Amino acid sequence: MHRTIEPTILYFGTPVALISSLNPDGSPNLAPMSSAWWLGWSCMLGLGQLGQTSDNLIRTRECVINLPSQDMVLQVDRLALTTGKDPVPEKKHQWGYRYEPNKFGIAGLTPVESLSVAPPRVKESPVQMEGIVHDYRSFGKNVGANVFEVHITKLHVDESLIIENGERPHIDPLKWKPLIMSFSRFFGLGGEVHPSRLAESEFMKAAYRKIST
Repeated sequence: MHRTIEPTILYFGTPVALISSLNPDGSPNLAPMSSAWWLGWSCMLGLGQLGQTSDNLIRTRECVINLPSQDMVLQVDRLALTTGKDPVPEKKHQWGYRYEPNKFGIAGLTPVESLSVAPPRVKESPVQMEGIVHDYRSFGKNVGANVFEVHITKLHVDESLIIENGERPHIDPLKWKPLIMSFSRFFGLGGEVHPSRLAESEFMKAAYRKIST
């Protein structure tokens, strides 16, 4: 039997992303989030309006979307309840956030230079996507959030995750172990539960061919 409920948010879990951006003084900011989805080479990010990352993306129109693997959970968790905004917004202060200017340092992560944007990548992250903000707007009803449409300009992938199939290289889903956040808790992926007819379809083969051209 199903129940009709009204939770605070509709949120069922997506991969964790570490968004790197540049603060007004040129220092790097790093923020964990998990409201993201991709289509083609574009990504939609949902970010709270109170955060420094949202301000940075509006101002500079650049970011790097770093996807940590599940074995990076401790580094990601060190960033919880921190903000690059000083002073800390009152509401965030009430939630227990503190100002932290050195996000890379407290997480134990290493910034490395990007190729097409100014914000640095996270060296330890197995997937790093440099991106340009194409558009943004406020989003949601009774939610202080912005949604950002980001076009990916450069994709960097750890060689251990890459599979060659006669077309352009892509990520091997059997090797990729993303860190998942569901209802504010961390999870990894289990094993493949069933072969996918869609994965072997002409639709997907055509999609790979399109990406290759």
